[in-house]
Amino acid sequence: MKFKSFLAKPFAAYVVKQIRRSMQQAVPDQEAIFQDLLKTGAHTQFGKDHRLEEGMSLAAYRQAVPIRDYESLKPYINQIKEGKHNILWKGQPLYLAKTSGTTSGVKYIPISKESMPNHFNTGRNAVFCNLTEMGSTRVFDGKMIFLSGSPELERVGGIPTGRLSGIVNHQIPSYLRTNQLPTYETNCIDEWETKLDRIVEETIDQNMTLISGIPPWMQMYFDRLTQRSGKKVGDLFPEFSVLVHGGVNFEPYRARLLETIGRPVATIETFPASEGFFAFQDSQLSEGLLLNTNSGIFFEFVPVGEIFSENPTRLSLPEVKTGENYALIINSNAGLWSYNIGDTVRFVSLNPYRIVVTGRIKHFISAFGEHVIGEEVEYSLMKAATESGVHITEFTVAPMISQQEGKSYHEWFVEFDHAPDDLEAFAGKVDGNLRNKNIYYDDLITGNILLPLKIRPVRRNGFIEYMKAQGKLGGQNKVPRLSNDRSLATALESFVEQ
Repeated sequence: MKFKSFLAKPFAAYVVKQIRRSMQQAVPDQEAIFQDLLKTGAHTQFGKDHRLEEGMSLAAYRQAVPIRDYESLKPYINQIKEGKHNILWKGQPLYLAKTSGTTSGVKYIPISKESMPNHFNTGRNAVFCNLTEMGSTRVFDGKMIFLSGSPELERVGGIPTGRLSGIVNHQIPSYLRTNQLPTYETNCIDEWETKLDRIVEETIDQNMTLISGIPPWMQMYFDRLTQRSGKKVGDLFPEFSVLVHGGVNFEPYRARLLETIGRPVATIETFPASEGFFAFQDSQLSEGLLLNTNSGIFFEFVPVGEIFSENPTRLSLPEVKTGENYALIINSNAGLWSYNIGDTVRFVSLNPYRIVVTGRIKHFISAFGEHVIGEEVEYSLMKAATESGVHITEFTVAPMISQQEGKSYHEWFVEFDHAPDDLEAFAGKVDGNLRNKNIYYDDLITGNILLPLKIRPVRRNGFIEYMKAQGKLGGQNKVPRLSNDRSLATALESFVEQ
């Protein structure tokens, strides 16, 4: 055991002990965080506008502060961007995380001094929990990589501003800098394919032990390594043992990623966003992600069917149930108040509180009243793929609306790594899985209102070409699983196999 792994072992054990303690007191921790948020929030411009008071009840708070999205928070963000102080949180944010929104354009999400540990420490905690369970911290003896956006920052209102992954890059402690790849100069390259080639050059001869990023971009990295070396990634990096992923559901990518690696490695799922790091996989043996209940965020949960209601039900931890889909609402020590982050979750355990991410509120299909969500399409496709020995590279789904009664259907754009021998039979399996998963969709098929789904095979690298054409290749960008309109489907038409 080398020096860094030797030192990491007792520190990891200490961190894990703290996390285990937090599991048992999640509810009181949440209550304490709520009151701590009020103490600071009451003295901000937002707090004065909404009459926040120290010690006010949760019921009173919910009356005073309705659920909001970025557009509703934007007037306060604009004041922060003008350099004003004490707007959403005390003083000025430490950083502004710049993120692209489909409805709000570019978003600027505040990160405070108090919220920064949530963003950085949670990823560390995820790794420590799993390594402790595995009984080894040897990954710290090798090189680690996070496929991320540029760490270069601009200033907006005097505040350092950039992509979250780049901001977090600045927080990596000095003792890990020598383990980190790629170099700062390579990380600053904007053009993804140029950057990827440089990353391959810098890592191909290194002792890589931990690799992390969004699954589709990790796959591109692995493919380039294999093309360059002629080896499986697991053979190229014999000590590679941990793959950390987040941003999208891992399951559609799992089979092909692990095939490219060529041997088993531990996979660790995380649930980060510019607004906060909400949950992480703490065990290789348990389903779901441990909710981050003691990290400066007070969580609320709204039944998905009520999220657009005028007065939706707002639940805190003691009131949630397993098996139900909730919209995730956060109140944070960065000054995000009753903020709808747009993700939906489902609890799989209440002791401790573990969740799975089920999709995005805005990513659904309900052109005919079926309200199909991301979790359902991913399950339906991957079940059929597993049973058929088919590997999926990428996919998305959109409605095809016909003016002729009973001629509409769901159109699936799928890029196969290994295509099925009988595409029509494969589509039938996917359709059957979706009918079993969603009773409304099944009723529409049974009633001849919809035809069974149709699959349009996308040519190899078609989704990459599409993302490149949109200027969204690499970084934290991802393809939406579902759209309730034809905009994405229309753009993909030119990438379909003829």
